[in-house]
Amino acid sequence: MADLLNTSLTGMLAFQRALSVTGHNIANANTPGYSRQVAEFGTRIGTGSGNGYIGGGTQITTIKRIYDSLLGQQLQASTTGQVRFDTLNTLASRIDTLLADADTGLNTGLSSFFNSVQDLANDPASIPTRQALLGEAKGLADRFNSLDQRLRELDSEVNSRLGLAVADINRLAESIADVNNKIALANNGQPPNDLLDERDRLVLSLSEKIGVSTSIQSDGAMNVFIGSGQSLVVGSQVQSLSARGSEFDPTRLNIVYEGASGATPLDNSLTGGELGGLLEYRTNILDPAIQSLGQTAVAFAQQFNAQHNSGMDLRGNLGGDFFAIDPPTVLYSGNNAGTGTASATVADLGSYTGANYILDYDGANYSLTREDTSEVLTLAGTGTPADPFVADGIEIQVAGTPAAGDQIMIRTGQDAAQSIRSLITDPQAVAMAAPTRSLASFGNTGDATISAASVVDATDPNLLASATIEFTSPTTYSINGAGSFAYTDGAPITINGTEVTISGAPLTGDQFTIEANFGASGDNSNGLQLAEIQSVGLLDNGAISINENYGRLVSSVGATTSQIQASLDAQNVVVQNAQDAVLSNSAVNLDEEAAKLIQYQQAYQAVAQVVSVASTLFDSLLAATRR
Repeated sequence: MADLLNTSLTGMLAFQRALSVTGHNIANANTPGYSRQVAEFGTRIGTGSGNGYIGGGTQITTIKRIYDSLLGQQLQASTTGQVRFDTLNTLASRIDTLLADADTGLNTGLSSFFNSVQDLANDPASIPTRQALLGEAKGLADRFNSLDQRLRELDSEVNSRLGLAVADINRLAESIADVNNKIALANNGQPPNDLLDERDRLVLSLSEKIGVSTSIQSDGAMNVFIGSGQSLVVGSQVQSLSARGSEFDPTRLNIVYEGASGATPLDNSLTGGELGGLLEYRTNILDPAIQSLGQTAVAFAQQFNAQHNSGMDLRGNLGGDFFAIDPPTVLYSGNNAGTGTASATVADLGSYTGANYILDYDGANYSLTREDTSEVLTLAGTGTPADPFVADGIEIQVAGTPAAGDQIMIRTGQDAAQSIRSLITDPQAVAMAAPTRSLASFGNTGDATISAASVVDATDPNLLASATIEFTSPTTYSINGAGSFAYTDGAPITINGTEVTISGAPLTGDQFTIEANFGASGDNSNGLQLAEIQSVGLLDNGAISINENYGRLVSSVGATTSQIQASLDAQNVVVQNAQDAVLSNSAVNLDEEAAKLIQYQQAYQAVAQVVSVASTLFDSLLAATRR
């Protein structure tokens, strides 16, 4: 009787636990990250009798968690990619709209300004038209400043989100380590299923922030790795990340791994998740946009100033700078031990890129590396004021006493657009006329003609001095009565910074004069050249105009945004498929659990009936022994 009762009681206990597992599944049917659990039954060891073994009943051998680690890893990886593309898409779409929108972009401002230049070229003596041009100039400078400011606001947002992401990563890492510790303590031969679910949920949340890889230790604890293999969690030990200001610019946050051997920068190795998306956006989209905008601003301001300097205003003065723009920004590494300094200027627009450069000193020589491509450039010159370093269209002068290992960053375009501003406030100071003009003497007897004067060197101190070209023979001429120069039909002649050409057949005694263009209020010669600047090739060795350079920026950002959107759409499908695969394997099916509930209930009732029978038999036995 005792065997029958004991066997029945093991069944009651086993089915009671199975009912508890089923109830636990039903209660957590909507719990995120919960994996369905199954009570696995096993036969208890029987006892020997004279003619064989009598079974010992049943028992729950384990509570099995229905979870496929491979499917879980696929979900983690796809989630990392999806969040990365979502972060990129959100931010890239904003910058795309900013650059291309007529109200915020640069195209409208450039078109309006150069239309105003053309209007003044059509009526160079008009004071109201001159005043309108000055208003457009201020508006264009403000447009550069405003656009740059909006881009910098996006940069500040990236900084803030980097800090928040790092805080979330550290918090999740601490939580994973804590769960690891609990799992290790609870590992008594049976899996702590709910703790494992909690850890997998935390790792999935971590994968939304950063790309991770994992491994399981013998005690069940999980190790988590990031970047190029740096350990974030090892058992119950955690290594944290931090967001620190860069060595050149404290306002620009970089991600640093706080390892046992010290702090290690991680920006180039972190991929995936929100953190990877933010870093990728800043490096590949935002920084190039700011630099390209600055490149456009520098090219526009320098070329417009150069041409304006080559003109004459209504008062007979040579034109000055129309716009002001700051030179490249020089930043010094916080790790520098020496006192070396540098200054830079943009000297050649055709080679100018607007990129950032790192000037390194090795103890004997300087070298220059382009930051975004890591290309080491050949430096011409010696770095002195008389012989500056030259590379990529910039000139660099160095001074002071640097120490080996010192670094200097030169930002050639990143800060330019925020610094551009209009200078001229007097409408009569707009230099629309050419400063010099050419005349043919009325007494000439040959059929030679002279071209309009063109200024090639506005800095020549004798630019406004009169000069007379007199032919001493049909093939030679003198200048102001001096010298004898061979005449070539159509060849340029440069005198005091002014260039002309004489064509045709002159005769002895023919004279041509180059003189200051005083009082030429109706002259628009320089104005026409100012109006052409928007379409003249200046950048990329003269292949790209300022309009085309900005258009190239808009197109590049637009194309990148479109590619990111397409990748996001595809990744959303991948994530959905991965989620469906995990759910189909691990999710609670209420219909199935309801069926199990009935099954275990009926089994429990049946075993209870066996107990009742055993009790009745035992009572019968007792009654028989009392007789």
